Amino acid sequence: MEPTSPTAVPPLAGFTVGVTAARRADELAALLERRGAAVLRAPVLRIVPLPDDAELLDTTKQLLDDAPDIVVATTAIGFRGWIEAADGWGLGEALLRRLGEVELLARGPKVRGAVRAAGLTEAWSPASESMAEVLERLLDEGVDGRCVAVQLHGEPLPGFNESLRAAGARVVAVPVYRWMPPEDLAPVDRLLDAVTSRALDAVTFTSAPAAASLLGRAVQRGRLDAFLDALRTDVLAGCVGPVTALPLQAHDVPTLQPERFRLGPLVQLLARELPGRVRPLPVAGHEVEIRGQAALVDGALRPVPPAGMALLRALARRPGWVVSRADLLRVLPGAGRDEHAVETAMARLRAALGAPRLIQTVVKRGYRLSLDPHADKYASPSG
Repeated sequence: MEPTSPTAVPPLAGFTVGVTAARRADELAALLERRGAAVLRAPVLRIVPLPDDAELLDTTKQLLDDAPDIVVATTAIGFRGWIEAADGWGLGEALLRRLGEVELLARGPKVRGAVRAAGLTEAWSPASESMAEVLERLLDEGVDGRCVAVQLHGEPLPGFNESLRAAGARVVAVPVYRWMPPEDLAPVDRLLDAVTSRALDAVTFTSAPAAASLLGRAVQRGRLDAFLDALRTDVLAGCVGPVTALPLQAHDVPTLQPERFRLGPLVQLLARELPGRVRPLPVAGHEVEIRGQAALVDGALRPVPPAGMALLRALARRPGWVVSRADLLRVLPGAGRDEHAVETAMARLRAALGAPRLIQTVVKRGYRLSLDPHADKYASPSG
């Protein structure tokens, strides 16, 4: 493959990002690919609407018979689904009348749009799109003795309903849809394997249920420790907001979150963070950046095959120091015990980089990155 010219290299070129989203996966993948990323898709959940669910029907009738004081709409898809389900039961007009009589709170602009599309007007919507801000407002205004109906989004909201009940509210949960495991788990398992093998540079999460589901699948496969180790060290966990991050943070996984809880800002943050983690190396008169599955040589993107990347990373961990063939053989995937495999992979690596002098052969000892003499600060055995 020909190298990409320096002026054409987008910020995520050479990086591979996992997408766990079920809804809006196409939009998120397109945003990432537009910035040069390779995308591995694995919807870890599927949305199952509940238009015929007896629990939703009973809850709707309960709210029509006994009006709540406050209704909290948490997702646009859930709010629309509730109205559509009520229409199917012949209760649509009655539900809209009831919602028009109560204090209706909408979490964020998309929910606000769904509320207004139904001919209703929200009493308030937080600027942060955060359920924490919704909870803070409710507690500040006082909920003791009041009935609060909360439209759920797939699973109970962690701590939200409990905090309202502790403050004296009667809480009615409105379950509009549920998250279920995907029918085909093979893509999820491929994503897990890619994380644990460090074949991904980042994995994105757009809901707390998705994060919890992927952790659960790692437990089922006996890979939780390896999965968590990868996320704590080499694979960046990008979350659309703090609620989404909770299941990961409970396992001490550091997460990256944008200030505005949207897909666009999340992708923009990844486009800054991933390149920012790369340390440029001055090698044989060139500047080299080692990205996920590629190298930038003097600003030109050079795709590198997996075996070559394994060797390049091993050399870059100790730039300027000799790495033995035996040590390189250990990092080479599927090489067995044949040191000739190292020579073959090294030849392909040099060809992919387009500058053979970047890697020096040290006779009878191994190979080294030809770090420039003035770059002493990089030449550390701990790399």
